[in-house]
Amino acid sequence: MWGNSSATALAARFAGLVELLGGDTAAAKTAGQQRDLLAAVGKHEPAMLNQVAAAVKRGAPAISRAIDALVRAGLVERQPDPDNRRRLALRLTDSGREAMVRPPVSEGGLDARLSKLAASELRALERGLEILERLPR
Repeated sequence: MWGNSSATALAARFAGLVELLGGDTAAAKTAGQQRDLLAAVGKHEPAMLNQVAAAVKRGAPAISRAIDALVRAGLVERQPDPDNRRRLALRLTDSGREAMVRPPVSEGGLDARLSKLAASELRALERGLEILERLPR
């Protein structure tokens, strides 16, 4: 099957592997969405809600609720916009910045399974991940 798989077939195989390996849990999705929001706030600092919503391609009401949760968690702070008192500027807190540089939490089981692979197999997986990370969003 080397070299003649369609993109659709590869995507289906990859989705099946993600499900099998447990990386598609609700907690993993939530953590990924939180990282995306923090990245959008950090990129546009001082960010406005509409900028964050556009960056993550979600509606402003949903993003407003998500930002509320990040504020309660101490990862984002809201400050009045000096140019327009009706708007609030969003900034990352020190904890929010630390969360951005912290690697995603691993579920442990996959680490143990990967540690059993040969170094050449780990390099091959790393190369595959590099390719997947470059895919356009």
